[in-house]
Amino acid sequence: MRTIELNKRQEQIVQIVKEQGPITGEQIAEQLNLTRATLRPDLAILTMAGFLDARPRVGYFYTGKSSNQLLSDHINKLLVKDHQSIPVVVNENVSVYDAITAMFLEDVGTLFVVNDKSILTGVLSRKDLLRASIGKQDLNQLPVHIIMTRMPNITWCEKEDTLRDVAYRLIERQIDALPVVKKTENGFEVIGRITKTNITKAFVTLSRDDDR
Repeated sequence: MRTIELNKRQEQIVQIVKEQGPITGEQIAEQLNLTRATLRPDLAILTMAGFLDARPRVGYFYTGKSSNQLLSDHINKLLVKDHQSIPVVVNENVSVYDAITAMFLEDVGTLFVVNDKSILTGVLSRKDLLRASIGKQDLNQLPVHIIMTRMPNITWCEKEDTLRDVAYRLIERQIDALPVVKKTENGFEVIGRITKTNITKAFVTLSRDDDR
């Protein structure tokens, strides 16, 4: 992911504010032999990006943050709730055959298993279903709760978690997706899913925004 790159004039502005802040926009414009109107877009970009802080009737301050720090700040603001997908769930009593069908029809790599009260009880991966299909058991008669990964051995997340934290969990557990859950008095209700693809798309979008 790329760092935030500034043009020459923006770098000059940052340097002036760093050395002389607080300083007004008019004073910066005067030093650069520019009009305040010409400078306004650059000041807006630098303020929105986090390089500068502006206070009414006082002027501009240097935040002291590098491009890498600012990019890290942006990443830490990416939350699960803004990037999660609709979960694909199956009841714990459905057959492995039906689960395989659901997985391919929905084009997902992970199914979340719930009980009759819609509470998370397990997770099914492609590997789980493949392993079951290799055996000699009748897949139409084998319920998924026999082969699924059960609570409490399930890694999950909540909607207010950051994508960075979720990425760490996915890498650490070597899995492709996590259920997004809401805690209830009966257990965890599945309200979404977050995948490696969700996270990749979010980081690519952030990188494109930084390049503008």
